[in-house]
Amino acid sequence: MNDLKEKQDTCRTRYPLVFIHGAGFRDLKWPVYWGRIPSALEARGAVIFYGLQDCWASIETNAEAIAGRIDEILARTGSEKVNIIAHSKGGLDARMAASSFGCGDRIASITTIATPHRGSKTIDKLFAIPRPAWSMAAFAVDNWIRVVGDKRPDLLKLCEDFTTERMKEFNKNNPDVPGIFYQSFACVMSHPFSDINLSTANAVVKHFEGENDGLVSVESARWGEEFTVLRSNSFRGISHLDAIDLRRRRLTARKGGGVSDICAFYISLAEGLKARGL
Repeated sequence: MNDLKEKQDTCRTRYPLVFIHGAGFRDLKWPVYWGRIPSALEARGAVIFYGLQDCWASIETNAEAIAGRIDEILARTGSEKVNIIAHSKGGLDARMAASSFGCGDRIASITTIATPHRGSKTIDKLFAIPRPAWSMAAFAVDNWIRVVGDKRPDLLKLCEDFTTERMKEFNKNNPDVPGIFYQSFACVMSHPFSDINLSTANAVVKHFEGENDGLVSVESARWGEEFTVLRSNSFRGISHLDAIDLRRRRLTARKGGGVSDICAFYISLAEGLKARGL
């Protein structure tokens, strides 16, 4: 019985896990942004919460919301701290919450996956498009996204924040908080057809920035004390959307030599946090 319990609790970290989603999505009961991942972790003892921040709000707006959400989780659980696991822009939201909104002492770790810490050279190029066109597109998206629940959408500012110059400023103003363990992961599509939804984007980003997951380059995703590039063990690769299990199935039937099921990566991630006493 003790052996069985130990297996069931392999992902029960000292502090609860808070999953922070990226831009363009919200935390909904269905469909779950993180696919099969939460269930796989909870089956192994993990305690999981969600950020509940807006999908198209600015980094500042979401960082403030996340800081408040952390306080709610701590009050509910009685825990002293949380472990944050963040995808894409969610990693920037989490970093700013820790550095600029006073909750750094209540965060044990921040793990970012496919987060554009250094901005995007591709976005730099896209801002050559006349500003009125950007403004019109942002106005349309902001009005539509309010209907589905965003309180303070700001697509134009969000895109501006992804430029390399803005991210240099962001990183300067939001240094890592002493005492928080920071680690990051990047994903790589092996070829443009690894994910048909991101095939064009992958080719464009590769031209300007090199290896990428269809949206975020490997170099932009690099941050923290430890950095790992995730690769599939097949020709398929791992896309930005695969990182959150959008397809709800294994990446490949092959085993060994790389990531064949993204859920297995998250299990090892939680186990690693537990091993650190977090």
